[in-house]
Amino acid sequence: MTDGQKPKILKVSALCQLCHARKAVMKRPKNSQKLCKECFYNVFETEIHNTITNAHLFAPGDKVAIGASGGKDSTVLASILKTLNERYNYGLELVLLSIDEGIKGYRDDSLATVKRNQVQYKMPLEIISYKDLYDWTMDEIVSCAGIRSSCTYCGVLRRQALDRGAAKLGINHVVTGHNADDMAETVLMNLLRGDVARLEKSCTILTQSSGSPIKRSKPFKYTYQKEIVLYAHYKKLDYFSTECTYAPEAFRGTARELLKSLEAVRPSCIMDIIYSGEHLVLAPKKKKVTTQYKNKKKIMEHQDDQSQEVEINADGSVVLKAKKKEELKDGNTCEKCGYLSSNKICKACMLLAGLEMNRPKVNIDNNVAVDGAAKLTKTLEQLSF
Repeated sequence: MTDGQKPKILKVSALCQLCHARKAVMKRPKNSQKLCKECFYNVFETEIHNTITNAHLFAPGDKVAIGASGGKDSTVLASILKTLNERYNYGLELVLLSIDEGIKGYRDDSLATVKRNQVQYKMPLEIISYKDLYDWTMDEIVSCAGIRSSCTYCGVLRRQALDRGAAKLGINHVVTGHNADDMAETVLMNLLRGDVARLEKSCTILTQSSGSPIKRSKPFKYTYQKEIVLYAHYKKLDYFSTECTYAPEAFRGTARELLKSLEAVRPSCIMDIIYSGEHLVLAPKKKKVTTQYKNKKKIMEHQDDQSQEVEINADGSVVLKAKKKEELKDGNTCEKCGYLSSNKICKACMLLAGLEMNRPKVNIDNNVAVDGAAKLTKTLEQLSF
């Protein structure tokens, strides 16, 4: 400080509300609390630690796969789990698991970020591709089925790919970077679509199907997306910030815009929506019963044998029920691929079968009946500048 200058005095309102010693650099979106960087790091990491311990997500010696996409959520998740694992001695073996959907100009760049994270966090990395698993890339699926249904296909195939990748590595626990905003958006989407049957599972922090050794958890369930971005910014973490090429057409974008508008008026609405989703209890569903009969006397004598319960899913598929109380339970496997399914054919196989019916039967490169102009046009379509 030079002569003649007065020392700069900070106002009390500009100080961190926890330590009262350093200047506040941010206001928490969750509760509007003004914090300095050091206090924000401590509060942010401690809240996630409390979420993990209260939900008993991990046990010592667990091998955990982190669903890594290269985005801010998964990058912060990898950093936080590494920090907490060392600080609180969780005893976890952490592995990065990435899915290559085959989206040119998006996923190839984000995978480069994941590979840098592998070096930075010193974790093993496994990459599973749609092309290897399903013989389709997302670019091929969109060209065949259209962009509006891209997220439907990608969501179903991605969930199965994560499970198959974890099984390949001998891991029974996958953690994903779904945050509080994602959970609230899912609740809104289910309500707007009238899909109330999914509300119960949409807010669960730990999910697992009976008959499957692989479970999924969301340590960021109560963590706001804005705070994740601030943490990544202040920590100078290396992450990929470009949105998916096909995301703007997704219905989730509509729910996200609605949620942001609500949050601007009431910041606590995100936690309120999650709380509502957790406590909404549906009345027992009445099952439709169809009865095949020849005469009334035969129905009364063989009612159990002649009745068949039919339950219709939200997507129009039928849940098959076995007779004589030998009902199919969650954990049955698909007849085609062996993946878990409550129906004979899993959702992924149904979608892939529809794609195969519409897959082009003629390869233009090998078709001698196509002239040179068409081949040139096809070549130019594949070029990028």
